[in-house]
Amino acid sequence: MNKHSHRLMDTTTASRTNISVSPISREMWLCPYSHEYFEKCGEELNTEESSATYHMLSEISSIHQITIVGGSIPERRNGQMYNTCCVFGPDGKLKAKHSKLHLFDYYEASGDVSFRESDSFTAGDTPTIVHTDVGCIGIGICHDIRFPELGMLYRAKGADLIIYPAAFNMSTGMALWELETKARAIDNQMFVAVCSPSRDSAGSYTIWGHSMLVGPSGEVKAKAEHGEEIVFAEINYAENQLQRELFPLRRQRKEGIYKFLDTEQSKANFSP
Repeated sequence: MNKHSHRLMDTTTASRTNISVSPISREMWLCPYSHEYFEKCGEELNTEESSATYHMLSEISSIHQITIVGGSIPERRNGQMYNTCCVFGPDGKLKAKHSKLHLFDYYEASGDVSFRESDSFTAGDTPTIVHTDVGCIGIGICHDIRFPELGMLYRAKGADLIIYPAAFNMSTGMALWELETKARAIDNQMFVAVCSPSRDSAGSYTIWGHSMLVGPSGEVKAKAEHGEEIVFAEINYAENQLQRELFPLRRQRKEGIYKFLDTEQSKANFSP
């Protein structure tokens, strides 16, 4: 994995990319998306000495002088497991950690449990915005994208871009992957990126794939297929402002009618 990740980053940075939402930026890139592997592959994401993954992400970001949104891996913390994403700056230092807020517990129409992420993980409790050399980035993980309030909080706190490492399955991916990504971009009039594992049809959990970047008016700026692929796209944050001037949604909101989002009292992890 280490050599493969370095090779992919060599290819990415050859095009002078400033931020990587790379194949190591997807949800659960360290292990198969399965309960039996979460505990086996979990790491303590505290220091380079305690985590081989922490060391690798720090090393890659430092060598290539790039901001890396490092997907998510199983994190051991205080006797519990979390689905956690780390963000590293061009100096190789950890800038932020985000633990998945909304765990994916899926039930069939019959009422039978199909998959319960909460059987393995504890939910995080702090939204995460990280200030980087390439803008202010809000972080969510997979199922977090279904909750528009989180995206609205990030917009209210000044995010330029929201990134969701994610691993939608075939049914949810076909129905909702592009729809949810476009919805969050349109809701908040900002860029939204989703990064998925490539599809392994022989695995126990078949991934939809199709990582993409969507612009603030809902247009798809770049999109991968379902296999392993590196996609390049340019992000111009001026497009966010243009959409907000054309459609001043924030000014038109009726807070007195629907008070469901308190941006002043919400606890969040805001890095300096």
